[in-house]
Amino acid sequence: QVRVVESGGGSVQAGGSLRLSCQAPRYKRQRYCIGWFRQRPGKEREREGVAAIDSDDRTFYADSVKGRFTISQDTAEDILYLQMTSLEPEDTAIYYCAADYASSMTAMQALSPYEYSYWGQGTQVTVSS
Repeated sequence: QVRVVESGGGSVQAGGSLRLSCQAPRYKRQRYCIGWFRQRPGKEREREGVAAIDSDDRTFYADSVKGRFTISQDTAEDILYLQMTSLEPEDTAIYYCAADYASSMTAMQALSPYEYSYWGQGTQVTVSS
C-alpha cells in the first residue's frame, strides 16, 4: 500500500512564505512522478496542478506559481518539498500531494490530477491580505 503524507500547512500573511513537505515512497528502478495539487475555496470539485517532479528530476510548474514556488526532493529520505514564497490570498487552498509510478509523463500530464493514483489527505494553506 502506497502511503502519501503531507505536512507543513498553516496561515500566513500575503507576501509571506511556507514550506510544505510530502512523504511518498520511491522504488528502485521504478519511474515516478510526484506532484502538488490544490483545491481552492468554492471549487471543491476541482484540483489544479501546482508543481511536480519526476524520477529524472524534471520539474513542472503551473504558470500561476512560476518564480514563486520551488519543488525539490530528497530521494534518500523519500521527501518532497514545496517552498512557497510571495504568497497571495489566491494561493489559499487545501494542498494535496500525489504520486504515480507509471512511465514518464509530459508536462501536461504531470500537472493533471487524473494521472495520479495515490493521494495524501491534504494540508490547509491560508493566506490573508
